[in-house]
Amino acid sequence: MKIEILIDEEAKDLKISVTCKKLTSDVEKLLSTLRMMNQQLTGRKDNEIYLLDIAQVIYIESVERKCFIYTDDEIYESDFRLYELEQQLEEYGFFRISKSLLVHLQKIQSLKADINRRIRITMTNGEQIIASRQYADALKKRLGVI
Repeated sequence: MKIEILIDEEAKDLKISVTCKKLTSDVEKLLSTLRMMNQQLTGRKDNEIYLLDIAQVIYIESVERKCFIYTDDEIYESDFRLYELEQQLEEYGFFRISKSLLVHLQKIQSLKADINRRIRITMTNGEQIIASRQYADALKKRLGVI
C-alpha cells in the first residue's frame, strides 16, 4: 500500500482519493472507517448534549424504552429508539445481537460459545455482553466465522 499526502494551501475542503485494482474487503473497511470519521451521534449526560463520533461507540443498549450509548469511559442517553439507531448505523459496522443490543463490530475483541447457543462477546474495553441465540448465527456469518 502506498500513501500520498498532498498539501495544497488553497484547498477549501479535505479530499481523499482511493485508487485500487479491485474493491476488496480491506478497501471497503478503509472506506467505512473514513465515512465514520464525519459521522456523529448526539447523546445526553448531566443535562448536556454531547456530539459523539461513531468510531467511539462500543455498543448501544435499550433499557426500559430508553437507549444508552456506551463508549470506553462514558454512558450517554439517546433520544432515538434502538431500531432507529440500527437503521442509521448499519452501514457503519453496527449489528443487532439481541432485542436490546446493537454492537459495533469493530469493537469486538473475542467471541466465546455460551449456554443455549448464545455467544459471549468481549469488547475492546473488556466488557462482556451476550448475543442471543436468535442473532448468534447471523453474527457469526457477518463476522465470517462460519
